[in-house]
Amino acid sequence: MQIRDLPYSDPGDPDVRSGPRFLYWLGRNQLGGQVKALCWGLLHQLGIAGMPVGVGLAVQAVIDRSGSRLALAGGLIAVLGIVLALGDTMLHRTAVTNWITAAARVQQLLARKTAELGSALTRRVAAGEVVAVSTGDVEKIGWFVEALSRFAAAAIALVGVCVWLAFYLPSLGLMVALAMPVLALAVLPLLPRATRRADEQREKAGKATELASDTVAGLRVLRGIGGEELFLGRYRRASQEVRRAAVRSARMWALISAVQVLLPGILLISLVWYGATLARDGRIEVGQLVTVYSAVTLMLFPLRHFEEIAMAYSFSRPSAQRAVRVLSLRRSAREATVEGVTPSGDLYDPKTGLMAPGGQFTAVVCGDPDQAGRLAERLGGHAETGEEGEEGKDGEASAKTPSVLLGGVALDELPLDAARACVLVQDKDPVLLSGTLHELLDIPASGLVTAEAALEAAQCGDVLSALAQASPDNDGDPMRTRITERGRSLSGGQRQRLALARSLVTDPEALVLDEPTSAVDSHTEARVAAGIAKLRRGRTTVAFASSPLLLDAADRVVLVHEGTVVAVGTHRDLLRTEPRYRAVVTRETDDEAAATSAPHGVGEVPAMKSTQEIEERA
Repeated sequence: MQIRDLPYSDPGDPDVRSGPRFLYWLGRNQLGGQVKALCWGLLHQLGIAGMPVGVGLAVQAVIDRSGSRLALAGGLIAVLGIVLALGDTMLHRTAVTNWITAAARVQQLLARKTAELGSALTRRVAAGEVVAVSTGDVEKIGWFVEALSRFAAAAIALVGVCVWLAFYLPSLGLMVALAMPVLALAVLPLLPRATRRADEQREKAGKATELASDTVAGLRVLRGIGGEELFLGRYRRASQEVRRAAVRSARMWALISAVQVLLPGILLISLVWYGATLARDGRIEVGQLVTVYSAVTLMLFPLRHFEEIAMAYSFSRPSAQRAVRVLSLRRSAREATVEGVTPSGDLYDPKTGLMAPGGQFTAVVCGDPDQAGRLAERLGGHAETGEEGEEGKDGEASAKTPSVLLGGVALDELPLDAARACVLVQDKDPVLLSGTLHELLDIPASGLVTAEAALEAAQCGDVLSALAQASPDNDGDPMRTRITERGRSLSGGQRQRLALARSLVTDPEALVLDEPTSAVDSHTEARVAAGIAKLRRGRTTVAFASSPLLLDAADRVVLVHEGTVVAVGTHRDLLRTEPRYRAVVTRETDDEAAATSAPHGVGEVPAMKSTQEIEERA
């Protein structure tokens, strides 16, 4: 795999049973790149290991005053220098390729999982954790994957050099061969503590990132209530905790590095002292001593790879575990079994009893906004999480949870693309991507609803005028006006209506809207409700709302109380007959509800509000 070939056509099906298994899966899927890096690494290590031989031959040739052997040694050093340069260059090239391709694979897997789960992702995993995985964790995982081959080349080179030294000069070679395993494994007792401190640092950094993300997202609200300093103080304290954790972690890694310097230094001093004694007694030649000393000195370079792989694994293992937590999430516990079917008809949730008849505009009233959001996700084919029996230990939705049916076909049994094409869910906080308005509305759709019709139904006339004035360079064409990231240049109501127009353009078989008019004024809301009802006539539409203006435009209204449908009817009928519905829609207080239902004296007629008064209040 070359960098120019990215992205992958298919990043594969990852092993998400654990972080180490995921790392192993990544390395196995880059076996070709790992083998290339291993071969170039061995060539590089060959150049490093051969240099002491050339130096030793050159020193001995000078001592023996042999010009031919000195020339031979010089030629050998020149060849080894070329080999060293070539191996180092190509090793770096292949290692970086392995790093980038591994990181790209993880990013593609995360992007695919995000597209699969949609807004349900942040209901299951904190937004800060998703950000941490897709940024810093990806780099750490890529680092470990590419360091594997370099570590393997260094380990093979160390073993080879130790064996060669043992045969070349047993008196010193055996000493080096026995010392090398000690040097390589000396840091192992320190790694658990260093790993724990590194995990603590990353955990605190993730929390700080999540806090920063939440603060930025709610900055407008914080300014409105004067809470900037409060959240700034919280983030400052979180940052200081991250700094202290980073310092404690750095101290452990500094100790590991010190051990990696101290022990080889002791070996070199011992080797020089013992070798000089042997050379003085005439038991070895000076050139042999120089060869062994140079070999041991250069062996300290591949020895560093042992420390690097320990650090890479320590940093990448929790990163891989976080990635696994995201990648192991599934749309549902069921596998897609229905192929080539485009269901239509009634949208039914057997868990709550909610029925949205095909071709009708159904409004749903829930007293709990969070419950409404979860129910909207269920209607879109996403399993609900967070409740007992809804989610297993591995984070997957329980197979016992009944699936939402569209035309009698379970959405969980449809392929994701087919389910998305049939049912579209617009949550209460839709996101507008940066780009022109034309690009915003140029999305996969049935083709039956034009952008102009969708914009008109969503009452976006004032939005178009504002966009036309904001971009005089486009000859007043609002469709060519660029919208900033997340639509920050627009008001909340304008963003909401553009997002509604985008949903209407797709023209799905069933459209689920969660509070589609919560950010607009009452006059605009009434026109938007009428526009939705007119444009979606003959299509199944479900709107979660508590606004009487939108509820009155619906063909039927369903009241969901404590997770179960308790009443069905029109808005006006439910106002008269259902106290729980009236309490939600009219914002009736507890005192007013108690007064309405309080017992009266004998012969006393309770003062009931007329239907007109209730509707006017609603």
